Amino acid sequence: MERCPWSDGFEQYRRYHDEEWGVPLRDSRALFELLMLEGAQAGLSWSTILKKRDNYRLAFAQFDPVRVAAFGPEDEARLLADAGIVRNRLKIAGVIKGARAYLAMEAAGTRFSDFVWQFVGGEPLQNRWTSLGEVPASTAVSDAMSKALKKAGFTFVGSTICYSFMQAAGLVNDHLVACPRHKAVKAAKAAKAAKAAKAMTAAKAVTSVKAAKAVKAVKAVKAVGANASAQRQIGLAQARKCRGDASSATIAPDESGSA
Repeated sequence: MERCPWSDGFEQYRRYHDEEWGVPLRDSRALFELLMLEGAQAGLSWSTILKKRDNYRLAFAQFDPVRVAAFGPEDEARLLADAGIVRNRLKIAGVIKGARAYLAMEAAGTRFSDFVWQFVGGEPLQNRWTSLGEVPASTAVSDAMSKALKKAGFTFVGSTICYSFMQAAGLVNDHLVACPRHKAVKAAKAAKAAKAAKAMTAAKAVTSVKAAKAVKAVKAVKAVGANASAQRQIGLAQARKCRGDASSATIAPDESGSA
């Protein structure tokens, strides 16, 4: 397999490239975890953070935003003493702040996944790079994401970190075209689109059936109404006939006024 050259080095890195990097990620909690880990690599390398990822998950309660947002001074002290993660006070505080910003965003009615994916219109951008030298470190899109995240209260979310996050989360397909994963990731997008189209067709069919049933129900109601109206007309006609029969059966008085 002619992988992207950056994945060479050690087995865990290759597995990450082959199984995770560039695959569209839609789960809000998973996206939060990834963004926090990308922030942790600031000034370092992703391989360093990847090797420590399991330790990070243990230290930060599996990146559950609710639990992390509740971290206090004792938790910060615990994390600063944890050799399994990068012991940087600002980065640790940044994860806690990020969890609180995440919860505030969701409380305001915006899913974190929707917030992140809005910057690419909800679908992955498909690039066609032939060499690592062509791949940008940041773009206008990552600039916009960085600005919005900072405004929302996140830290360690510069444009370069945001673009690295976009690559890893599959918001952009930056596998080189010679890498088999480029086609695989693109095919996954097409398969998802086909699945969505199929679901939409099924939904339309259900809607059509419901509409047909509704029309039939309306016709039935109208038929019942028409039948009831006809019955009332028959009843009125019979009543008039009865009154007419009763009148003809009455003996009319003679001219002298005696019966």
